[in-house]
Amino acid sequence: MGVQGFQEYLEKRCPGAAVPVDLLKLARTAARQILIDADSGLQRLYGGYQTDWVCGGEWNAMLGYLAALSQACLYQGGLELVVVFNGTLGKERWPEWARRAQGQRQTAQLIVNHVGSKATPPPRAWFLPPACLSHCVRLAMFRFRVRVVQTLEDHHQEVLSLYRDYGFAGLIAQDSEFALCNVPAYFSSHALKLSWNGKNLTTHQYLLSEAARQLGLKTQHLPCFAALLGNHILPDEDLAAFHWSLLGPEHPLASLKVRAHQLVLPPCEVVIKAVSEYVSSIKDLGNLDAIARDVFKQSQSRMEDKVERFKKAVEYFSAASKPRSPNMGPSFIYDQTVLKSFSFSHLTDKPSRWEDPTGRGGSASGDGSQGNGSGSNIPSLLSMATRSHMDITTPPLPQVSAEVLRVAEHRHRRGLMYPQIYHILTKGEMKMPVCIEDECNSELPPASLLFRAARQYAYGVLFSLAETHRRLERLALRKRAPLEVPPVIVKEWSSGKAKSALTPELVPALCFREWTCPNLRRLWLGRASEDRSRRTRAFLACLRSDCPALLNPAQVPQHLLLMCCVLRYMMQWPGGRILQRHELDAFLAQAVSSQLYEPDQLQELKVEKVDARGVQLAALFMAGVDTALFINDVCGQPLPWEHCCPWGFFDGKLFQSKLARAARDRAALLDMCEGQEELVSKVEKMRQAILEGINLSRPPPPPPPLPPPAFLPPAMVPPFYPMPPLYPPRPMGAQHRPRAFPGIQSIPPQGGKLEIAGMVVGQWAGNKPVRGRGFNMQVVSVGAGKGPPKSSEEAGSTPDIATQQLNGSSAASAIGQPLDLAPLAQPIPCALASRDNQSEGVEVEAPCCLDDCPSDGALQKEE
Repeated sequence: MGVQGFQEYLEKRCPGAAVPVDLLKLARTAARQILIDADSGLQRLYGGYQTDWVCGGEWNAMLGYLAALSQACLYQGGLELVVVFNGTLGKERWPEWARRAQGQRQTAQLIVNHVGSKATPPPRAWFLPPACLSHCVRLAMFRFRVRVVQTLEDHHQEVLSLYRDYGFAGLIAQDSEFALCNVPAYFSSHALKLSWNGKNLTTHQYLLSEAARQLGLKTQHLPCFAALLGNHILPDEDLAAFHWSLLGPEHPLASLKVRAHQLVLPPCEVVIKAVSEYVSSIKDLGNLDAIARDVFKQSQSRMEDKVERFKKAVEYFSAASKPRSPNMGPSFIYDQTVLKSFSFSHLTDKPSRWEDPTGRGGSASGDGSQGNGSGSNIPSLLSMATRSHMDITTPPLPQVSAEVLRVAEHRHRRGLMYPQIYHILTKGEMKMPVCIEDECNSELPPASLLFRAARQYAYGVLFSLAETHRRLERLALRKRAPLEVPPVIVKEWSSGKAKSALTPELVPALCFREWTCPNLRRLWLGRASEDRSRRTRAFLACLRSDCPALLNPAQVPQHLLLMCCVLRYMMQWPGGRILQRHELDAFLAQAVSSQLYEPDQLQELKVEKVDARGVQLAALFMAGVDTALFINDVCGQPLPWEHCCPWGFFDGKLFQSKLARAARDRAALLDMCEGQEELVSKVEKMRQAILEGINLSRPPPPPPPLPPPAFLPPAMVPPFYPMPPLYPPRPMGAQHRPRAFPGIQSIPPQGGKLEIAGMVVGQWAGNKPVRGRGFNMQVVSVGAGKGPPKSSEEAGSTPDIATQQLNGSSAASAIGQPLDLAPLAQPIPCALASRDNQSEGVEVEAPCCLDDCPSDGALQKEE
């Protein structure tokens, strides 16, 4: 979009519009609160460009950088940071997101090809955020007591509203919309650099007044200027004819327009200069109808729609430039406690191993993901997604109680909950990030497909699907009518090889068959010991890890439970084996290594050759961690946030070093564990717990694909993928039958005959005599109706495995409390036999561990 190209134009084409500043020095003389937009500054919050980021994430290096940053701001300049995360769904910016996702997929392929051919880290220009980066930064901010806010509806408008209404001294971001909204103190997040001694925090300050002077514009011109550049409201393709008309027939690029029949856009810097000249010549900026008629005078279709969009765009940027926005609506209202009296009651005061971190601020990277305008790139409209994407209608979502929605919004705004949960509850939609994966490699599945089954069960937990099934079963039994359960469909938006990013996958929610999961209100707000244990069990069941061994602290330490659940889930993929024995050992060996807690040693660690398969396995694993964080918040946070931090169990560079030794030298586990028998014992115990009940000799065949929903016309049916089973089939053991080729039946012992149209044309003898009366000869008929049905022995279905139940009287962890999983390893009778104990209308004494939850209704009650 033309708007997004303005940031690059400001940096490269406007000399004097970007000046270097030291934020710590400014904080000593001015206000001490500054706002950071995490959405456009993730690369710098990660610690800048780390050469080994491709290995899966250097989380300890990131943690050290953020520790140094927070301490430098607090102790050197008294600067208070508030980080705003993008928690919106962003449906109005769908084409922009689709283009960005498509570009990230292409970058991922370049990364995979480079690593596969040269075994070295990719160039810094190809930096792609590691999987789960945003949530890792959010957890790190909690770790260092930095205030966190999460937007809900419109990210840009809410950030500007926070900046202006609460008197912040500056905004650190890298987005053209913030620059065009005339922010008084707007700083670059890509140029943010922390010195090694932590005494200087330098960046660039953008002076929009200087850029406007060079463009011949005034402050009142900016909303109209931004609207005519092309944005998410009035896209570039609607303004292509207008932009070409501004250049005129004498322009050197005019011949390109003639040859391309107006299917391309002029370069962004040319458009910015031409539009600025046009806007500066407008005499009456208030007469938007006259401006729109002149802009779209060459348009031959959708004239009224374009005029309305132009007015809406001008109004949007005008509202963003005002000091206050009274018409923002309830979604822009932030409680004062969010910023002024932020409560850290959900955090523990445990001592940190990062008390005296060393600043690791590297060289600033100017390679930003924002901005698509350059003189050499002329994007074609034929390759650009349009705004009129297909929006499939799905069945209405089940009604969610107002109390649950109030708690969800409260946690969402404070950054205490995975951002997609609120949008699933209210809109039934979820966006999937791009992961580093080789689209030509059929051995490893895409991350979105691999963890889809876990998300489906999480959707069932969110919408209390088990309770709905039980209620409808009782109603059908009372009325003696067939059971009809309305489907719950969630739209998953992702960019893949075989589909467009603007076409969603329709994913049905599922409920557990082995036990009845309580409703969402009880999972989130219940404080009884049974509720705490059910939170833990719901989390484990979603990840196919509902087994007693994982809950035994003697086998799996509590801070490694999430990692082991993700690895166990990956080991049960029905499409084939993902992790080999030495790869699983490499994950476990690096998790128990003492080097994991030594950032200085990790920084000095050198990986000679980067393994391409290891890169993809690490990306899949971190995508699984991201899914596990989502499921943990869905189930009421049974795992405390300290046990969800990836720097406690994974480092990409350390994993690469372990994997290289195991794959190259076929080293023994003792060598991989640095010669320490104690570490070998820990790895073997965790491996035994992960593989408990999993049959690796014969992977289970995938079940048949799900039928498409009945509410879709045939032309709009998206592809469905087979659902993996929740638990592996029981090993055959002594009853193992000899394997045969698929599609060929063995000769029955009693013999048989072949009939065609009722006439016997051939018969054969059995391979052994049959005792008893008669022969029971098998008859195969062709053209004479259906043959006899198969016997139950020939059908040979595999029975389900009865799962161990968690002890309802044992106490797991409440939200934010230490977790004791030892009592949960004891089996109890099946929960299906005790349904009467799970009443529907259970009174909840205390809703949440947060001291500042909404104070009305049941949320006022004390334990």
